[in-house]
Amino acid sequence: MVCVEELEKKVSNQTQEVERLRSQLGATDLEKQLELLLVENQRLKKELKSCKSTDAAAESCSHCSHSQVCCVTHMVEEEEPADAGRAVAELQKKNEDLLEQLHTQKQLQKDLQTQLHESQRICAQLRTQILVYEGEMARAQGQLEAEMQNLEEEKNRVIEEAFIRAESEMKAVHENLAGVRLNLLSLQPALRTLTLDYNLLKRQVQDFPFMLDQAITQAKQEICQVISEVSTTNQELLRKYKREMNLRKKCHNELVRLRGNIRVFCRVRPISQEEQDSVDARTMLSFDSDDDAVLYLSNKGRVMKFELDKVFPPPASQEEVFQEVQSLVTSCIDGFNVCIFAYGQTGSGKTYTMEGIEDNPGINQRALRLLFSEVLEKAPDWDYTITVSMVEIYNESLRNLLGDSLSDRLDIKMNPDGSGQLYVPGLTEFTVLSPEDINRVFELGHMNRATACTNLNEHSSRSHALLIITVSGYNTVTGSRTQGKLNLVDLAGSERIAKSGAEGNRLREAQCINKSLSALGDVINALRGKHSHVPFRNSRLTYLLQDSLSGDSKTLMMVQVRERLLGG
Repeated sequence: MVCVEELEKKVSNQTQEVERLRSQLGATDLEKQLELLLVENQRLKKELKSCKSTDAAAESCSHCSHSQVCCVTHMVEEEEPADAGRAVAELQKKNEDLLEQLHTQKQLQKDLQTQLHESQRICAQLRTQILVYEGEMARAQGQLEAEMQNLEEEKNRVIEEAFIRAESEMKAVHENLAGVRLNLLSLQPALRTLTLDYNLLKRQVQDFPFMLDQAITQAKQEICQVISEVSTTNQELLRKYKREMNLRKKCHNELVRLRGNIRVFCRVRPISQEEQDSVDARTMLSFDSDDDAVLYLSNKGRVMKFELDKVFPPPASQEEVFQEVQSLVTSCIDGFNVCIFAYGQTGSGKTYTMEGIEDNPGINQRALRLLFSEVLEKAPDWDYTITVSMVEIYNESLRNLLGDSLSDRLDIKMNPDGSGQLYVPGLTEFTVLSPEDINRVFELGHMNRATACTNLNEHSSRSHALLIITVSGYNTVTGSRTQGKLNLVDLAGSERIAKSGAEGNRLREAQCINKSLSALGDVINALRGKHSHVPFRNSRLTYLLQDSLSGDSKTLMMVQVRERLLGG
């Protein structure tokens, strides 16, 4: 039994070893293990054979024992009948035990044979796998040998190409080397020349500080001389510039004086559609084709001749009118005070001449644009500041058209700085830098201006509108300062009270307007006649414009008339 158990263990171990070999070993290891298993299998066969012999001997012994038992039983029966039963029972029991052991040994032998067959089957499978592995190895070996052959051929080809390329490159290198040698031979003279130049430069560098000091000293002397010459030239130019500026101002002022400090222009408004359609309209005016300063008025069979400084017929454009006015605007930049009035009946074209329309502006817009262009032209020698204010005189009361509240009443006072100039406390002034600023100021002033209706014109202005432009200049070269004032006045409509049909408040408005216009006429007549007393205080308008009407100031009266008069 011990031998059978050992064989079982060995077969079990052999099976486990085969399984382990299946999972872990490759084709070559399986082949070696198979050989070991075959040897072990032969040994197990021998042991099994030995076990079978032992079992046969045991079986023969059992027969012998049985005969012996029978013999002994017989002898016991003969010798000791009393103990025969016990002895037989013991022998039978022993015989049964031996038979049971024999059966067990046979069963073990059968199991071992089964295990042996299984081992043989596994060995056959392993041989099959080995054959498969050998075939795969042979195929892989063939592929490997073919690949090695291809690699060897590729290596030989690459080596041959590299050798050919190396020979070509070597040849090119030799050729380049020969060229470099020739270049070196040709560069040797140049190298010697460079060496000589280097030595010369080295000596010059050593002497450079002394030469630099000399050059700096000489340059300083030349610069000082040039600065002195430039300073002298600059002083001379500055002196000439001042002289030319003064001469220009004198010439311009003399030109204006020759034309007259007080000038009167007349502009005839074109015929309106209403006048063309009216059968009662009468043509009152005629012009002299040879003299643009003469105007003829026909009234009740009489022809009256008026001589003025300039007469603009109906076709005259806004540009033509301003060309005659712009010299006065330029005087403002030079520090003179200027007044430009638009005078005439309601509907005669005063507002059109002064303000114009959006795409065809009047004197106000064009004057400010001219001021801006002159300011840019004189920069940077001159630095100018332009401020604008708008005032309305209504029933002899001053209103600030650019202020927040129209109910505030303004007054005219003497400036406390002792300059003798008049000023209006609380009057709003805006500094304008561009035409866009001008448009915003005009829009605000027009919104605040008081208008009313009469029988002559439903949109007639019943107040004087003053656009006051102050130009302050500073000469950055000489340090001198100038200040001029340009007053652009759109006077209220001039109508006869009986003809306008005004009553009540409108009557009072008309009376104040006529009084103011009459006072303005008195002032202009006094100035032209060089009277010792000029009645500036007779109206708010003349009192406000006192500094711009007296002295060296320039005044222009633009009289607006209609060519045709409606019947009535």
